[in-house]
Amino acid sequence: MWSLFMCEFLIEEALLNVLKIEQLEKEITNQGNASALFLFLAPIITFRRIIKNRSTEDFSGVPYPMTMLNCLLSAWYGLPFVSPNNILVSTINFTGAAIETVYVLIFIVFAHKKERLKTLGLLGFVLVVFSAVALVSIFALHGHTRKIFCGFAATIFSICMYASPLTIIRLVIKTKSVEFMPFFLSLFVFLCGTSWFIFGLLGKDPFVAVPNGFGSGLGTLQLILYAIYRKNKSNAAAASDHEQKHYDDKDNNKASFVEMNLGKTAMNNNNHV
Repeated sequence: MWSLFMCEFLIEEALLNVLKIEQLEKEITNQGNASALFLFLAPIITFRRIIKNRSTEDFSGVPYPMTMLNCLLSAWYGLPFVSPNNILVSTINFTGAAIETVYVLIFIVFAHKKERLKTLGLLGFVLVVFSAVALVSIFALHGHTRKIFCGFAATIFSICMYASPLTIIRLVIKTKSVEFMPFFLSLFVFLCGTSWFIFGLLGKDPFVAVPNGFGSGLGTLQLILYAIYRKNKSNAAAASDHEQKHYDDKDNNKASFVEMNLGKTAMNNNNHV
């Protein structure tokens, strides 16, 4: 009798724990979807400026096709016939892919010729890679092998997407300024990476956990740097102005040197005459 009671108690506890984990997964997924959406929408400010000025200026077009590829591969990985119980991974990443497609098209329209060709080349690369992964996974692979293949592809390009701010981190350390590292972008990188990292751990899915753990770490680093250098926002601009002044001085010196030589040449010609 006692043993039967204990068995029932343990079964109830196990069911409660399963329900708690499922509820936690749902909450983490909702948070991850929200932070990912804000992360995808963060460049809107940049593109408003591009449209207003009708020029991409010195903005790089590389991050947008690469993020688009990451979204497409992650969305494909989350489909039920590739990876069961990951449909929410697909929904947010298909949304992200649509948003990034708009960014890429706007960039192509307003970029100068060299940058436009570069972005078109990257867009072609994105379409070729995604098509290859999709076709191979459908016609050549099945079951667990299909999941492993698509998971590796999604992981590689997720890490590439999260690694794109490394150049900005280098600039922040060099200039001791967060002028070009927006706080909310850094915050959403951290929240998005952390949420999906926890989701991957709860679901025991390394292809979700590993790249997003990397993203969470990079987001943490960005927030730490922001806390350290947040009061020095003018340093980067000052450094840029100082560098520009240096080049202007060099140009002025060159111009003075040329004028002086032309003057000497004219005097010599007059003397000969």
